[in-house]
Amino acid sequence: MASLRDLGLSEYEARAYRSLLRTGPTTAKELSKTSDVPMGRIYDVLNGLEQHNLVRSQTASRPKKYVAVEPDTALDRLLERQRRKLREQADQYERVVDELTDELGTAGPVDGEFWTATVGTEDSIDLLVERLAAAEESLIIVAGGVSPQFDLGAVGERVTEALEAALDRGVDVSVLMAPELVESLPASVGRRYTEQLVDHPEFSVRTAPGLSGTFELVDNVEVCIEVPNPLDPGEPFAMIDLKDPEFAGDLRGRFDPQWEEAEPLARSSFSGE
Repeated sequence: MASLRDLGLSEYEARAYRSLLRTGPTTAKELSKTSDVPMGRIYDVLNGLEQHNLVRSQTASRPKKYVAVEPDTALDRLLERQRRKLREQADQYERVVDELTDELGTAGPVDGEFWTATVGTEDSIDLLVERLAAAEESLIIVAGGVSPQFDLGAVGERVTEALEAALDRGVDVSVLMAPELVESLPASVGRRYTEQLVDHPEFSVRTAPGLSGTFELVDNVEVCIEVPNPLDPGEPFAMIDLKDPEFAGDLRGRFDPQWEEAEPLARSSFSGE
């Protein structure tokens, strides 16, 4: 059941407020009896309720009397107080992240070869988005067939957001696609990429025949290779992430000539117009 404690009141404060709603104006001594709040705690409890603006006091009377603020007003005040606390906590966490970013960012990149792999659509896309977010200088995307990265659903949206964030960081993004893939794209997919990415000066799309497979080259040192589901090519079966500067350099050497010979993709082709 919902409780006033869920909105920040202590057990004694919740008891006292509920009791005040039933009794109407009353003294601290009377409230202690009706609410089962010990007399030794009742004044602290009433002070707390006053700080929350949940009770009003009649200071001219002797002994002093208290009355509860109407429930709608009281609940609104408690809700706003919790919202304010959450905003303050969010601001605090953001400051912590900023400080840790500066601190942890001073560590140099770890050299050496490393590879990892994930199986399944969700884990594969999680790994891909993570590595796209790690790009600092360049992202090369080669799509030689149907890929969920250009899907209408949440996968394509997450990849698009990751590319937008990379562009905002100053990362150069190049996409090389097979012509048949462009032709298979729904118009709505093309419009999304056109409206959100194509006009950016660091974003380029070209097409070239004879492409096979789909992979991402990150900062010329790391490669994400998409393994499609053999039963459904539009769904990833696995993602292999390989950090190997030599292999990545060889891949870049093969990519550059294809990129130079590739045809820039016209806006009309990409938007499905």
